[in-house]
Amino acid sequence: MPATDYQASFLGRISIRRNQVIAMDGNHEQELQDLELFSKHVSERFAELLSSPDDVPFDALLSISWLRKLLDFFLCCEAEFKGILMMGNDPSQISKPPLDRLIPEFLDRSVKALDVCNAVTNGLESVRHYQKLAEIVVSALEQKPIGDGQSRRAKKALTSLMSAMNVDDKECSAAKATERSWSFSRRGVSSKDRVPEHFRSVSNQVAKNWSAAKQIQAMTNNLVPPRGAEGSGLASPVYTMNVIMVFVMWALVAAIPCQERNGLSAIHFPAPKQLNWAQSIIGLHEKIGEEWKKKEKKGTAGLLDEMQKMEKLGNILMDFTDSFQFHGDITGQKAEEAAAHAAELAETCRRMEEGLLPLQMQIREVFHRIVKTRTELLNALDQVGKSPPPLL
Repeated sequence: MPATDYQASFLGRISIRRNQVIAMDGNHEQELQDLELFSKHVSERFAELLSSPDDVPFDALLSISWLRKLLDFFLCCEAEFKGILMMGNDPSQISKPPLDRLIPEFLDRSVKALDVCNAVTNGLESVRHYQKLAEIVVSALEQKPIGDGQSRRAKKALTSLMSAMNVDDKECSAAKATERSWSFSRRGVSSKDRVPEHFRSVSNQVAKNWSAAKQIQAMTNNLVPPRGAEGSGLASPVYTMNVIMVFVMWALVAAIPCQERNGLSAIHFPAPKQLNWAQSIIGLHEKIGEEWKKKEKKGTAGLLDEMQKMEKLGNILMDFTDSFQFHGDITGQKAEEAAAHAAELAETCRRMEEGLLPLQMQIREVFHRIVKTRTELLNALDQVGKSPPPLL
């Protein structure tokens, strides 16, 4: 069943339960079933992400399409989580232990996630720049036959591309983030979707000394699984959603150029393996972490699959243009190989052209969803605080 179908069915179930008059014992039993179903959906979604075949370009780990699927799953999980927390329960529960402690921590992580969304969006602008340079390379090498002028043009673009993709995190993002300080609340966004003023100030830009790795690390602080009786109550979905949010932000930072990511692979998620969804998230974390360790040693713009292919093809075509400069006109097998690599680079650019804007819009949607849920939870806490005490 598609993720959106799961979500609609699940939220409909909670909505019906909210409007039914049933005995307290039955209500508790139904709540336990909802918690189990939510956990099952999370497990199935992340198992699907883990099983994505690396040899299929459109589904490879950390490809644009994979990231879009990850964000889609995040939005579905977030909607179900909010349904459990707010639709089917007495709102006063969020002000009682242990939620009186867990909800404020969740709200704090939400604000940190907004900064990450903004930093990743700035990073996507760098990816667009790489794409444009690669398109210049493709345009030059598609000419038949390839002359000295085309070779020089391709080499110049390749030199700029490889240099840009290997710039240190500190150098590549701090300045660009301030230059491209466009907000998710740009012109054209309707007033009802507009981010509140205090969130716009958070989301417009990140400071020059801001660190993506430290931000993610801060999100893991006090992130511990519920113990004892808490494990069968609302503390469980709050913990699950916290882990999902941290993992999604971590994966985005690993894939897309971001400011200061040293030590990203050292960040761990406290997810007990006995939880049915934990195995998949742990598996994904290990796979991505291993790739990051390999790339971190030599410097990398990010693990986005399309950028990895672009870097590999760029190095191959750089060798070709160097050979052209030394040996003049190249024909035969080497020319055919260069044409094939240029065609592969063109396909990579096409996938980026088709996927980067939808990915950017999804990150924007995630940003607004986080803001909306945070606002609703704050309003609920405020209403509970204003409610008169129960009659004795």
